Amino acid sequence: MATLNDIQLLRTTYLRGPSVWTYRPVLEVWLDLGELEDYPSNKIPGFNERLTAWLPDLIEHTCGVGERGGFIQRLEGGTWMGHVLEHIVIELLNLAGMPAEFGQTREISQRGVYRMVFRCPEESVARTALYWGHKLIMAAINDQPFDRKPAIQAIKTAINDRYLGPSTGCIVDAAGERRIPHIRLNDGNLVQLGYGAAQRRIWTAESDQTSAIAEGIAQDKDFTKRLLAACGVPVPEGQIVTSPEEAWEVAQDIGFPVTVKPSDGNHARGVTLDLSAEDDIKAAFALAQPEGSDVIVEKFINGTEHRLLVVGGKVVAACRGETVSVTGNGKSTLSELVAVVNQDPRRGPEQEYPLDWINLEAPAVKLELKRQNVTPASVPAQGESILLQRNGNMAIDCTDEVHPDVAYYATLAAKIVGLDIAGMDMILQDVSKPMKGQGAILEVNAGPGLLMHLKPTSGAPRPVGQAIVEHLFPTTEEGTGSGRIPIVGIAGTRENAFIARLVGWLLQLSGKLTGVASEQGMFLNNRQTQRSNTANWAGAHRLLTNRLAQAAVIETTARSILEEGLAYDRCLVGVVTDMDGFETLKDHDVHEQEQMTRVMRTQIDVVLDEGAGVLNADIEQVADLARLCDGEVLLYSLHADNAHIAKHREDHAEGRAVFVKNNQVILATGAQERVLGTLDALSLPGGRKPDTSALLAAIAAAWSMDIAPDLIGAGIKTFEYNVA
Repeated sequence: MATLNDIQLLRTTYLRGPSVWTYRPVLEVWLDLGELEDYPSNKIPGFNERLTAWLPDLIEHTCGVGERGGFIQRLEGGTWMGHVLEHIVIELLNLAGMPAEFGQTREISQRGVYRMVFRCPEESVARTALYWGHKLIMAAINDQPFDRKPAIQAIKTAINDRYLGPSTGCIVDAAGERRIPHIRLNDGNLVQLGYGAAQRRIWTAESDQTSAIAEGIAQDKDFTKRLLAACGVPVPEGQIVTSPEEAWEVAQDIGFPVTVKPSDGNHARGVTLDLSAEDDIKAAFALAQPEGSDVIVEKFINGTEHRLLVVGGKVVAACRGETVSVTGNGKSTLSELVAVVNQDPRRGPEQEYPLDWINLEAPAVKLELKRQNVTPASVPAQGESILLQRNGNMAIDCTDEVHPDVAYYATLAAKIVGLDIAGMDMILQDVSKPMKGQGAILEVNAGPGLLMHLKPTSGAPRPVGQAIVEHLFPTTEEGTGSGRIPIVGIAGTRENAFIARLVGWLLQLSGKLTGVASEQGMFLNNRQTQRSNTANWAGAHRLLTNRLAQAAVIETTARSILEEGLAYDRCLVGVVTDMDGFETLKDHDVHEQEQMTRVMRTQIDVVLDEGAGVLNADIEQVADLARLCDGEVLLYSLHADNAHIAKHREDHAEGRAVFVKNNQVILATGAQERVLGTLDALSLPGGRKPDTSALLAAIAAAWSMDIAPDLIGAGIKTFEYNVA
């Protein structure tokens, strides 16, 4: 069969929030199959066999069939290459360690052109997966060789470069389980949990409650020890030294054995334990000096190293360390024995592995070997044990064994230093017995790593992410903290800037410092802070990261939904005013008014269960969105006899609506009606008459948030609306 031309990737768009496809970020790809439109999967000799040989786990894809092997059935029956590419990309992501389940492929009005999407929380990872998926499918089509290993490795590299570290990631995941939204603030691990004034920030395992003073104290190990000792916390005797010779002198004064370590290092780097010989102590000084600003010599305490995690004044997890050694067989060199140890699946160079590879060239390991008079080339005798590492192997969970007295001293030390989240390094002979006389606190760590508690080599993983989220967003008698502020999303084209500004003003009068992102700019506390159009993802994003905003009103457009997605995951109130503008969206394959429903429903799809959808009942297509709203529905109309409002009031005893009757604005709840005021009375300062339909939309949105009608009426009359 002749070589077939490549599938053309016409354009790729990363939708960073809820969109016409799904609630989560996706990469949307426009594909032109060209001549491959005439070659579904069952018409290319050997294609299915090559594809399933490279990706055998495609058998697990249920596809639209709904059962294991569903996608294979589609392949054998004949499916188009856009659909196949979707499943290839998803499978490559799965193989790279990032579960990806959602994907869709839809043909557009132009023959052979498809829109294919797949879910991926990071854009660079999505684009890397697409690149390799495209190469794989073309190799399968044209019977060319393909090695999937470089593809998977490239995607893994992109994941490691872009994804949150394990500590931050577990906190974000725990927040997601509580439906607390998050925003990544940089390319690293600085993450905002929640929106606006309700937000909290984390950076690895540090929070915005972690003071700089407390962190500074924790970094100075010598000062920390003196502070703890002054408060009665057991700590080992020690002293800062400035030279190898002084280290030896202090060690003699303290008494052997001793520990030599940097004063402000971390991850056990530069720490050497159980030293008595002069040469070893001086060598340990040289090892510790590059890892910190000073070197400490302290009394070595016999016992096992432990790490206790303290969150909000409670011990929530504990791990016990273990030494690392190998046993000789009389045949293999030490290097060969260590190579076997490094094959342990728990060991690896990346953060997801709970244990590091053993590196015989690492200074601390070389020092241990020197103390035992062995080298990597030595052949230990049968049964001879060679110690490789004494510390830094915290991986055995012992949370359930922690004695209350040990927990007391751990939490006390965190309070003394001033940390809300702390990793307590303790030396203990037995964690299940009282602290005094059998242990001491060695270090207090700010921003402790959580991986040891998430993936212990022995024992149960601990829900440390949930503990930190509960600390940041505590459950009270009033309910569970959600990290959310009231968000009003407004979609459409008819006077939406006016609606956004007026709703923002009414929220401001109700006592909430409110931000507004609209086509007229950004407003905070009714003061314009930006003049350019902010009715887009970037504008909304800036508003939601503002710690002053206690409420947010965000205007959006159909084009922004199609090209960016919404900047928020859910909203308290979603307003849809109209379905206009399809004529300008031909580049998105929107050619008819009816197609606007799929776009504008996005605003209603994200309404919270406890929220409300506000819909223009004078437009049939808008009113029909009521069936899609998870929350309450409020309808508004210029006409008292609107059929949609009549049915809404009839079907729902508490169904609310806003409409005009005899030149009066009526607030209706079921059969009950209340007059808000006449249209003449509900005018802006100076007697300016706003667009009536826009006025009703703003009134309905404010009323849906239980702003008192009297305040709504007074607010309209005092609203200074100036178009910049």
